[in-house]
Amino acid sequence: MASIFTKIVKGEIPAYKVAEDENYLAFLDIFPVAKGHVLVIPKKEVDYLFDLEDELYVGLQLFAKKVATGIKKAFPCEKVGVLVLGLEVPHAHIHLVPMQNEADLLNFSKKMKFTSLEFEEITELISKNID
Repeated sequence: MASIFTKIVKGEIPAYKVAEDENYLAFLDIFPVAKGHVLVIPKKEVDYLFDLEDELYVGLQLFAKKVATGIKKAFPCEKVGVLVLGLEVPHAHIHLVPMQNEADLLNFSKKMKFTSLEFEEITELISKNID
C-alpha cells in the first residue's frame, strides 16, 4: 500500500507544496512545530533515508538545501534545522524547521495549528523565496 507521501506525490491527497521537481517534493508539515516547517521527500517511495540510492540521496540533500535557503529568507531565523524523524510514515523524509534556538527544533510535542489561509500564505512566502 502506498504511503501518505506517495499519495501526495500522485495528487491523491492535497498538500501545501513549496517546491517540486521531477525527483523531489517539499511541502508544509500539517502539524508544524514552527511557522515554515517543511517536509522534503524523494518522489520515489523508499522507507529509510539511508536506503536511498546514492544519487537520489545526494539529490535530496541538495534539494533540501535550496528549500532551506528559501525558508530562511521567508522566515528570518538563526538557522534552518534539519531533522530525520518519524517512524509512522514509511517514506524517507527530512524535516526543515526555522529555529532561533535548539528548543525550536527539538520540541516535537509542541505542534502548531494554522488555518487553510495561513498555510496558503506560508506556502506562497516560502515558494517565492526559493531560487
